[in-house]
Amino acid sequence: MKKPVLSAILLAACAGLAAAPHQLKPEQIQKHTRLDVVVPDFPADGLILDIGGGGEGVIAQLKGKQVIAIDLSKRELDEVPAASDPLLKIVMDARDLKFVDRSFATSTVFFTFMYIDPADHAKVFQEIHRVLKPGGRLLVWDPVFPRKDDSDRVAILFPLRITLPRTVVNTGYGVPFREGQGADHFVGLAKTAGFQIVSRKDEQGWFMLEMKKGD
Repeated sequence: MKKPVLSAILLAACAGLAAAPHQLKPEQIQKHTRLDVVVPDFPADGLILDIGGGGEGVIAQLKGKQVIAIDLSKRELDEVPAASDPLLKIVMDARDLKFVDRSFATSTVFFTFMYIDPADHAKVFQEIHRVLKPGGRLLVWDPVFPRKDDSDRVAILFPLRITLPRTVVNTGYGVPFREGQGADHFVGLAKTAGFQIVSRKDEQGWFMLEMKKGD
């Protein structure tokens, strides 16, 4: 689970790196200032496919039984807190969604693309586009990766304060550095996959995109 304990976050930051966790030194990890992410409730008809819905289960905390949460990690799904109440939790790879075409009206990706290799982002967009109904919406939240403050940095830690309508979640996400990756990267991929950009919200260190599949 993406825990707010610093030592656990530093270990999580090693995921996907060549070095083993105990080999990654603190000086190799860049710590970002805290991201204050406000997530209001949003209207959604029918079921919501939540990509990377393990860990804090943020979208399930908002939408409950409307949510089908998928995650590549069974452990992340097992650790979804009791406050989250998705309809289903399924171990599944977002690059190969096991749903038929046009299954969902809404899909969400909350601070999950940051954990996916950028080389796979286009495939994930294509899969989400395929399983959304015509006119379906895709909502994406993710951080804006800064420049490295030292050439030796190989990972970055994002502390987060996530404000939901009924609770506040304090946590931290550590990942390999994706220097320069931000909203523009995803806007381009979305358009290529066939999405229209409905709205874009650029905040301090993070962004939110709302996209629509054509009718």
